[in-house]
Amino acid sequence: MIAPSVIAVAKDGTHRFSKEVVEEITIRAGLGVEGDAHAGETVQHLSRVAVDPMQPNLRQIHLIHTELFDELRGKGYDIASGDLGENITTRGIDLLGLSRDTLLHIGESAVLRVTGLRNPCKQIENFRTGLLGEMVEKSPEGLIRKAGIMSVVVADGVIRAGDAICVEATGRGHIPLERV
Repeated sequence: MIAPSVIAVAKDGTHRFSKEVVEEITIRAGLGVEGDAHAGETVQHLSRVAVDPMQPNLRQIHLIHTELFDELRGKGYDIASGDLGENITTRGIDLLGLSRDTLLHIGESAVLRVTGLRNPCKQIENFRTGLLGEMVEKSPEGLIRKAGIMSVVVADGVIRAGDAICVEATGRGHIPLERV
């Protein structure tokens, strides 16, 4: 079994789909990644700002598991860290199986709280034709959204590739992730 860790970190100061992989990101409690277009106490995703600019930002940090990239590579899609707009690419952790409100301790001091699933959108299809169909799977329980998870920052910190991730359950039982 692989110990949960960070594979890459990325950010972008503008509202583009993909983010640039960088050496480290600094995260701030209640805000997100310094210098990233999605940082803020209130929602920053443009489609959500149009609906209600004052709603809380439950999407400060986007995480995707690199195992998804491995799966997609087998289907002919070459996806790299940052390509799908994530801030943190992980390995060795079942992100989609986490409970809402799970705490992720990363590196020396950073702490994230899981808020829900990223909803795959048309931008994924615009990025690579056919990719959206690979990001959603039908199951007897409903749709499985594979585009990663969203979180908010609980404690400041610097996150780098190679940092360990420690998962802390809430103690309230499993609360399935819903799209946010």
